[in-house]
Amino acid sequence: MKGFLTEDFFLTNERAGRLYHEFAVPQPILDYHCHLSPRDIAENRRFANLFEIWLEGDHYKWRAMRANGIAEKYCTGDAPPYEKFLAWARTVPFTLRNPLYHWTHLELRRYFGIAELLDETSAPAIWERANAVLADGLTAHAILQKFRVEVVCTTDDPTDDLRHHQEVAKSHLPTRVFPAFRPDKALAIGKAEFAPWIDKMSQAANVDVRNLSSFLQALQQRHVYFHSLGCRLSDHGLDHCYATPCSERVAAAIFSKAHAGQPITEDERTQFASFMMLFFGRLDAEKGWTKQLHLGAERNVNTVAHRTLGADSGFDAVGDLPQGRQLIAYLDLLSQENALPRMIVYNVNPADTFQFATVIGSFQDGETAGKVQYGSAWWFLDQKQGITAQIEALSNTGLLSRFIGMVTDSRSFMSYPRHEYFRRILCDIIGQDVMRGELPDDDALLGRLIQDVCYRNAKQYLQLPGAPSP
Repeated sequence: MKGFLTEDFFLTNERAGRLYHEFAVPQPILDYHCHLSPRDIAENRRFANLFEIWLEGDHYKWRAMRANGIAEKYCTGDAPPYEKFLAWARTVPFTLRNPLYHWTHLELRRYFGIAELLDETSAPAIWERANAVLADGLTAHAILQKFRVEVVCTTDDPTDDLRHHQEVAKSHLPTRVFPAFRPDKALAIGKAEFAPWIDKMSQAANVDVRNLSSFLQALQQRHVYFHSLGCRLSDHGLDHCYATPCSERVAAAIFSKAHAGQPITEDERTQFASFMMLFFGRLDAEKGWTKQLHLGAERNVNTVAHRTLGADSGFDAVGDLPQGRQLIAYLDLLSQENALPRMIVYNVNPADTFQFATVIGSFQDGETAGKVQYGSAWWFLDQKQGITAQIEALSNTGLLSRFIGMVTDSRSFMSYPRHEYFRRILCDIIGQDVMRGELPDDDALLGRLIQDVCYRNAKQYLQLPGAPSP
């Protein structure tokens, strides 16, 4: 019987262990999609206590706490930080077989050197020990250096002034930090937040947005500005792809209705979103960016909770909308225009795993290796079973060797062990294949695969500024 979280965690044979320790561990981290705060990085945030760095804003933990009968005041409410931590500690023993149990104890070990299991009894001592490490200089910058994070790409609204990115660029931080362009609000036409966001866009771009033409001009100017600060990725969080044919004339009429305060139908919203997604695809292709599509989540399904707590509070689910046909239509429309940028497609519904893997294989261009990527297992699939399924689908229908690997997709500076988690699973899959005689026991061949997937493929693929060739 193996011990818990030993050096061979997830590694079921000697060959997997060698691949992990010799080829995966030395690779730095290229975190090309996350939700870290640029301000926290710019200011080299010091965390006052374990709650601030670990529980603040973590909706994964809030979901588990609610399921364990913990009152909302200990999740998003006004309970003191220590009481919230104790509530989480009481919940941890009930997370057995949930990835949170692994992540919790990996994080305690890797950040603070704490090997004890967290529960209500051990919580007071763990709180004190972790807080002492934080006080001793485990700041935002120290964490990025500790985990050898070479690049961080944050997620930023087109109206953001990006001043914190400018501050980071002038600092001596070895980690390069770039914005990523997330224009989700541009698709929210007819919703309450659309008009105020248009006002912010007018100010940010210094363009009087009165019609569709000026709206597109403002977005293009912000796209250029993001590019000037090193942005090379865009990102879209969508319930499904939008690819309904919509001419510029029709899109202009829909925009004018919304600008005049008239109601917009669902059909009109779909048409407008489709027009905008093609517009954004063309922008990215022109600038040589990589576009990311996060597809399939059903967000904010609890109306009462959404009204009370807002978005990103842990009330989301796997969606069941038909995805493949719309994704195919979107990629095909861009391809017909010769405007298909490098693309990463993330999937949250396990029912779509093989469909997505085969769709991306239909839009490779024979020039850019792995031009359309099946992104790492995302959100509810970001666990051993989901990661394994994504790797198996990609291996069986495409080229795992060209995969650009893991992202944290996290708001927390405590999430970097997610890369270790992924790398261990990857190495075990390959190690098991070797032990079964399904792959050759060849260090040069397999070592290159592990190094490429863990780091080098992403570095070459993303074409981020200032990055030497891998």
